[in-house]
Amino acid sequence: MSKLKTVEFRSTLTQLEQLRDSKVLVLAATHLDLDLLPHLYNELQHLGSVRQLDVVLQCRGGEINASRRIAMLLRSYCEQLNILVPYFCQSAATMLALAADNIIAGELAMFSPIDPHLHGSGAGEAATAVSSLDISKFKDMAADWFGLSSEQSQTALLTTLCEQLFPPTLTAFYRASLEAQVIGEQLLQWQLPALPGEQRAAMIRNLLAGYHSHHYALSGDEMRQLGFNVKREPQLEALLWQLSLTLQQSVGAGAVERADDSRVDTALISTERVYLSVQQPDQMKAAWLQE
Repeated sequence: MSKLKTVEFRSTLTQLEQLRDSKVLVLAATHLDLDLLPHLYNELQHLGSVRQLDVVLQCRGGEINASRRIAMLLRSYCEQLNILVPYFCQSAATMLALAADNIIAGELAMFSPIDPHLHGSGAGEAATAVSSLDISKFKDMAADWFGLSSEQSQTALLTTLCEQLFPPTLTAFYRASLEAQVIGEQLLQWQLPALPGEQRAAMIRNLLAGYHSHHYALSGDEMRQLGFNVKREPQLEALLWQLSLTLQQSVGAGAVERADDSRVDTALISTERVYLSVQQPDQMKAAWLQE
């Protein structure tokens, strides 16, 4: 991120803080992971405990356990946490947003289902990322498409599935789904503490298994209709979209001209500091820099 863009970014964050009477952090990432935690901790230590913390979140996914720990850390430094979403906030980022008291979604905000993905491999094939929902819906597909619904057919289907996926891999898919359900309920308790637990559980199950694609682009209005605390604040949308455009030009593979260029994979920005995770093409692990 150039010096000029950093200056412009901080100016926009200052405007947001004045409008919202809050402290604002920007978190943009191609992939949420636990490596972010030390740098987020450093920044929150500088900020100290605040009444209201607004996190501008732009991310396409990542590790669900990272979402949980990031949420726990953010919540421990504020009385009220708001997630501001100008554009994409998908998969593990949708999970993170569940921990906010309020989600402020722009017109182009995109959320998604939270069904976990794991790397499984078929017989003689390279490992591929597969959704747990792809596995659990196998039985329904066989019944709907091919009429294989008898007990004998179901047993044969399970045998076929185990021939294609190592049985412990199937168990790992199952455990990942259970874990996503538990984490989702835990985070949503911050947003909807008065809602009965069974209703929160049903909302999370819907995000896990209620859609036919992990990439189904849920709007802010649709999230609100599902019962989440999502609202629009039109007076903020121009500023939030300006931040989003800068992030799109600065973070991720789309921000570089060639595949072998170094790129910023994660940016954590406040009015005072910038933390960047930079991936060099000749290095296995990204390096964190502070500006």
